[in-house]
Amino acid sequence: MPFTALNSRMVEARIAPGQRMFSQRGAMLAYRGEVSFTPNIQGGQGGVGSMIGRRIAGEATPLMTVEGDGTVMFGHGGHHVHVIDLTGETLYVEADRLLAFDGSLSQGTMFLGAQGGVMGMVRGQVTGQGLFTTTLAGHGSAAVMAHGGVIELPITAQRPVHVDPQAYVAHRGEVRNRLSTALGWRDMIGRGSGEAFQLELSGQGTVYVQASEEKL
Repeated sequence: MPFTALNSRMVEARIAPGQRMFSQRGAMLAYRGEVSFTPNIQGGQGGVGSMIGRRIAGEATPLMTVEGDGTVMFGHGGHHVHVIDLTGETLYVEADRLLAFDGSLSQGTMFLGAQGGVMGMVRGQVTGQGLFTTTLAGHGSAAVMAHGGVIELPITAQRPVHVDPQAYVAHRGEVRNRLSTALGWRDMIGRGSGEAFQLELSGQGTVYVQASEEKL
């Protein structure tokens, strides 16, 4: 159920009978055909157990189940929208950045400390994203929101990527992350840019970076 970009801030999805997708509440802008929107009390594909886990983790952004036969246009808050196609990988993204995604994708949560230990926990505090993140796994597409557009940067074993934590949107693949300090002489004398921390991602995958340090 791929998304079609209408412009930089809107996408359209085709809904076919027997298929479903999930979206943030309030993300539907317009639709054509026979389409229904139902509050999803189970929080997506993961069922009640996944819902409870996300609420404990603070990742329980309200979702709508979208079903029927037609096309739906999505957007939210005027944010830029970027479509990510998954072919068996796992996408790691904060719940409030998810605009809409295929019902075929399995949704869950992951403790940030699991990737980088204590520094993973520090990353959650520095970025303001909390200590947990949402995961989407399987085959399907997800539309995520960002400020100022998104660029995709490949991550390889030979070439890790360093990202300003505030500009980080999401990543996918077999990727490890850790928060590193970047203190130099400017920081020592109090004239630094404020970018004392960098998020280092290594392994094999892709990181999505927005053109802004502003959070949603």
